[in-house]
Order: sequence, then C-alpha cells, then structure tokens
Amino acid sequence: MSEISPVTRCFHDLRQGKAGAFERLVNLLYDDLRRMARAHLARRGPQTLNPTALVHEAYMRLAEAEGLDYADRDHFMAVCSVVMRNIAIDFARRRSAAKRGGDRQRVTFDEALLRIDAQAEDLIAIDQALSRMRELSPRLVRVVECRFFGGLTERETAGALGVSERTIRREWTKARALLREMLGEAA
Repeated sequence: MSEISPVTRCFHDLRQGKAGAFERLVNLLYDDLRRMARAHLARRGPQTLNPTALVHEAYMRLAEAEGLDYADRDHFMAVCSVVMRNIAIDFARRRSAAKRGGDRQRVTFDEALLRIDAQAEDLIAIDQALSRMRELSPRLVRVVECRFFGGLTERETAGALGVSERTIRREWTKARALLREMLGEAA
C-alpha cells in the first residue's frame, strides 16, 4: 500500500477539523500559491501589489471563511485563484476610486503609476464583463478564473471543474471570444 502524501493528509485533517491543518496545507502549497499570485499580477504589468501580499491576503480570507470543503489540490487551487482575483479587483477598485478624487494627491508625474491606473480600470472592466458572462454561463466564468486569473493549466482546470481537458480547451476559446466581444462593447 502506498503512503499518503502530506498534501492529501492535510485535506483529510481539514475534513476531520484538526487544528493547524489549513496552515500546514498552505505551507506545503506556498510555492504554488506564489506562482499563481505572480501569474495573476504578471498579466497586469507594474503595480504596487506584490505576490507575497496577494498570497497572504488570500490566506487571511480563506482562514476566516467557515465551512469551506476542498475536494483536492486542484479544487483548493481553483478556490485560491478566485480569492486572489477578488483581492486584485478590490485593489483595482480602491486605486480607481483614489484616482477619481480619493484622499490621495499625486504630486509628480510617473508613467508607471499611469499604467497601473489604466490597468486597474481594465481589471474592473473585465470583472464587469465576467459578471455579465456569469448570467450566460457560470462555468465559463470559472474557466476564466482558473486559467486567466489563477494561471492553472488545462489539466489543473479540468480537475478543479470536474470536466475533460478537451471541454476546458473548447470553453476557454469560447470564454475568450465572449470576453473580447463584451469588452469591445464597453469601449
């Protein structure tokens, strides 16, 4: 009989309600979570939010959430991807609000900050398009969350959503086309 992996043991311990199981799980998957956070942030260019802060904020939100049950590693990573996306969107909204007359007063011109503000607006537009897409197909939104925001592979996304890789490829193509159309309407 093969020995159970430490990650699988953590999921079992989580289901049993054992203290410290969630912390051990995050420690075991920390490098993967940082890779995911880098993928989330890399798509947005320069910004003040960094991967470590994104992982730690996601950890805090997930640790505070009650009643979450993760089927396996792929499901856990998909949930983390959604949480990281929400954090990035919240961050973008705060930046956008500050840009539009918040308590911040910019003194010097910095092109990097200008790019960050434009990217924050793009992220908000993507979030709004995903909200509209959710009305048409919640699973397409989950595919986008896993692939685009989470940086998950087709295989990981298929595992997280419980469908074949071929279905993920087809739905990823469909979701990108629909997003392009929706974002084109918003422009």
